[in-house]
Amino acid sequence: MFRQIADDLQAAIDAGQYGPGDRLPGENPLAAEYGVAAMTARQALRTLATEGVAESRKGAGFFVLASFTPIRRRGVARLARENWASGASIFSADDSRDLTVESRVLGPVTPPGKIADVLDLGKDEHAFARYRRHIVEGRPVLISTSYLPLALVEGTAITEADTGPGGIYARLADLGFAPARFREEIQVRTPSDDERAALNLSGSTPVIKVCRTAYTDEGRAVELNEMTLDSQAYVLEYDFDA
Repeated sequence: MFRQIADDLQAAIDAGQYGPGDRLPGENPLAAEYGVAAMTARQALRTLATEGVAESRKGAGFFVLASFTPIRRRGVARLARENWASGASIFSADDSRDLTVESRVLGPVTPPGKIADVLDLGKDEHAFARYRRHIVEGRPVLISTSYLPLALVEGTAITEADTGPGGIYARLADLGFAPARFREEIQVRTPSDDERAALNLSGSTPVIKVCRTAYTDEGRAVELNEMTLDSQAYVLEYDFDA
């Protein structure tokens, strides 16, 4: 029954009965209308929130969200060498909409142990870190932190606010450490408070955690990028030959 209620509410939204910002019926009126327990009606509303149709506001109920076409994150095509080697951004392979990037150079940092292990850093070695927040149509969709071996990139354009055409990977290529292979690990989980605030997420929205490592031809890890994606803003697409 919760699915039926959710589908009926979705149909009402599609028909224009409820527009962006409108409050949806509460769980008690829905429970009375459908002859179900309040918990079933609450599950229907939470389903709409999970699907990115509505958001829960503490103490106020559920409200219709403005429609947003998900970004198709093309996991293979976006990392193709011809993209960044030609000066194009990785995002341009995903979506044609304007992207606003809030970027912050964090500088030399002591990386978490697992990152130090992947980058093969010694106990006293530092990483160089950069933070970004991606915004599309006024909506924060991704936050990320890139870690690179400090000894490799210190004094190069990679440490500047603007890394230039093609970004970090093009600059690594300039240094003779072009990425030749990538590895991504993907996990879906509940966001931290900081992630929820940075991405403007409602309490019920999970995030997609993507950890990408870039390797050279020789197998050296030259960058590790930890990304947190709004799960309602992305479709992960992987297109590759059999």
